[in-house]
Formats: sequence, C-alpha cells, structure tokens
Amino acid sequence: MDFEVFRPDLEQALAYSDGSKGGRAPFDPVLMSKILVIQTLNNLSGERTEYLINDRLSFMRFLGSGLSDRVPDAKTLWLFRERLTQAGAIERLFDRFDATLRNAGYLPMSG
Repeated sequence: MDFEVFRPDLEQALAYSDGSKGGRAPFDPVLMSKILVIQTLNNLSGERTEYLINDRLSFMRFLGSGLSDRVPDAKTLWLFRERLTQAGAIERLFDRFDATLRNAGYLPMSG
C-alpha cells in the first residue's frame, strides 16, 4: 500500500509551521500515520509502541526505518494522534485507510 496518498490530507490537518523559528523538525507525517496504524491494529499503548518499533524488525521494515533511526517517543505519538483528532481528521484518515485495504482485497482487523 502506498501511504504517500495520505500525505496531502495529513499536511493539511497538521498545518506544521515552516520551521523559520527554529526547533527540531517534526517527524514525517506519513511515518507517524504508519505508526498509528501499527498502534491501532495491535491495540498498543504509546510506550509499548515505542518499545516494539525499536525491538521488532518487522515493524522497522513496515515503517521503512533502520536500526539506528530515531523513533518517536510515546508523548510524540500521543501529540500526533491528539492533533489529528482535534483537526477532525483521524476518523476520515482511518476510514480511507480501511477502504483502500478493502479495495485491495484485504479485510482490516485488529491484531
């Protein structure tokens, strides 16, 4: 599945600043949405999600990350989900994700 199709909706909902004021750059919104998929399908807490991304090669492969890549912490995951929820985008994004899976012949279920 190509998660890049979600990028325009994510960027619109998140409305990150241009970075001119400095600070650490945010994690890629597509990466963060993939992490939300892992977290939701496996019914994981933020802390457990952070741990398992660092522990499981299958999660790293799904995210397209390597052993030495930075992983968002539980608070960052919570803030990302909260920001999408406040923008009213999280339900719409997950509905679109489920529809895309169904159209590809898969039945989305929790793990």
